[in-house]
Amino acid sequence: MIHRHSSTILCFVLSLILLPSGLSLAKGVGRSSVPSSDLQTIRGIVKPVVEAVLASEIQALVKRMPFRDGDAFKKGDLLVEFECAKYRAELSAAQADLEARQKTVINNEELAALHGIGRLEVDISQAELKKAQAVLKRAQVMVQGCRIAAPFAGQVVKTLVHPYESVNPYDDLVSIVSNQDLDIELILPSTSLRWITKNQAFVFSLDETQEAYPAEVVEIGARVDPVSQTIRVFGRFHKHPAGVLAGMSGSAKFPEGTFPTQSTVKQKTKPSASPASSINQTVKH
Repeated sequence: MIHRHSSTILCFVLSLILLPSGLSLAKGVGRSSVPSSDLQTIRGIVKPVVEAVLASEIQALVKRMPFRDGDAFKKGDLLVEFECAKYRAELSAAQADLEARQKTVINNEELAALHGIGRLEVDISQAELKKAQAVLKRAQVMVQGCRIAAPFAGQVVKTLVHPYESVNPYDDLVSIVSNQDLDIELILPSTSLRWITKNQAFVFSLDETQEAYPAEVVEIGARVDPVSQTIRVFGRFHKHPAGVLAGMSGSAKFPEGTFPTQSTVKQKTKPSASPASSINQTVKH
C-alpha cells in the first residue's frame, strides 16, 4: 500500500514539473501587463479629417469638370458645371410672375381703399404674391445647383461622371479629400486604457516615406471592441508633414516609460512553496 501511494505521488510531481511554463508562472504572480515590445509596433493609418462625395441637386447635363483625379484645388474653385439653360429660363419666368403679382397686390389695395373691391380679393392677391415668391426662390436654388464649388481646399480622389453625361438628383459626381488636416488612427489593446491619455506624445513612422514624424494623442475611442478587445485611438501630427497623403500607413512608437511593462509589475503575493516540497513533507509525515 505504501509503495502504491508513493508511486502516485511521484507521478503527480512529474506532471507538475512538465506543466507549460505559462501556467506555472501564473500562480503567485499579479496580473501581467502588455510587453513593451508589443506596444512599440502599433500599426496605424493616416485618415483625412475632411472628405466628401459631392452629389447633384438637379437633373441636367454635365457641361464641364475642370479637375481630374489627383488635381489640387482651392476652396471655392469650380468642380462641376451643368448645362442649365432650362433652369435659367424658369428663373426668368418666376421673376416676371412675381413682378405681376406685386403690381396686382398694389392695385387691389388701392381699389380696396376706395371700396372698389372687398377685402377677400386683397387677401387672395397677397397669397398669390407669397406663392410667386416661393416659386422664385425655388428657381434660384435650382440655378445655384448648376455650379458646384469646392467646399474646402483639397484634391480630387476620383471623378465619378464625365462631361456630356446626364445626371439625376442625388447622383454622386466627384470624391474629394483634404490632405491638409490629417488624423492618425491607431488600434491598441484595451488594456492600454490604463495608461493612454490625451496629449500623449508618440512618433509615427510611415512605410511610404520611411520617415518618422512627431505626433500626439487627440482622441480616445468611446468603446472597446468586445471581440478583439481593442480600442481606437486618434492622433494628430505636430506639424503638417509635406508629402504625406491620406491612406498611408505606418507604426506608432510611444516613449519608454509611458506604459507599464512586465519588468515593472510587482508581485502582489509571496510565492508559495513548490508543490514538490509540500508533497515531500507529506510523505515524510
